Amino acid sequence: MHTDVQNFAVANLLRRPATVEVGGFVVGIDPTTTSPYVNYATPVPGAEPTGRDVGDLIGAFRERGLKPRLEFAPDTAPAVEPALRRAGFATEAVHEYMVCTPATLAVPTGSIEVVAPDTDEDYTAIDTALSEAFGGEFPASPEGAARLRRTQESGGAVRFVRAADGGCAGAAVCSAPAHGTAEVAGVGTRSAYRGRGIAAAITAALAGTTFAGGASSVWLEYSGDGSRRVYERVGFRPRGTRLYLTLEG
Repeated sequence: MHTDVQNFAVANLLRRPATVEVGGFVVGIDPTTTSPYVNYATPVPGAEPTGRDVGDLIGAFRERGLKPRLEFAPDTAPAVEPALRRAGFATEAVHEYMVCTPATLAVPTGSIEVVAPDTDEDYTAIDTALSEAFGGEFPASPEGAARLRRTQESGGAVRFVRAADGGCAGAAVCSAPAHGTAEVAGVGTRSAYRGRGIAAAITAALAGTTFAGGASSVWLEYSGDGSRRVYERVGFRPRGTRLYLTLEG
């Protein structure tokens, strides 16, 4: 059983501006948004929650006006999924995750320049580009740009490729490492710039930066065969599955 990714998930949520620890779960909260993709919970490895523990977890969300939602690697806490399903939680998604190490990293050759943001305008451009890349699922906002800056300034990394107009063609984020690993997320390219190798270049750059900082691995999730092939080309290999559960109503 690999627990590094799940241990990372716990540590990463504990970095949120506000956290709640209840019944073997950690709830990460960002008071600037009610988005369930930002405010969610994860279990500690090996957690065996009771019905009361799950009820307390649900209450922690409800009293803050948030949707109860979890992300976790189910094999690291086998008792958690059944307990949540008994309380009415349903599957939102199941994603396979992939891991890259210094030994497997393959940096693409080519002339794509990947850079770190420097100004407020850069962070705003990145937030706007990622919103476009994901079809507006995550609307661009000053708060989103501020979260990107916090990631960069708190030990993580944000990288992007400049567009011809000086904005952002594509970007991604890597969290600050914990338990020897870090998560690459939000790999997105604006539609007009796809098919040029931008996602691969940015992902490899983030992995290299994170390894240079001392991490022994980085991991990410992929959304389809196309993105999987991109990540495989730069050295990511399948490792396990992460489960997303939500409680409606």
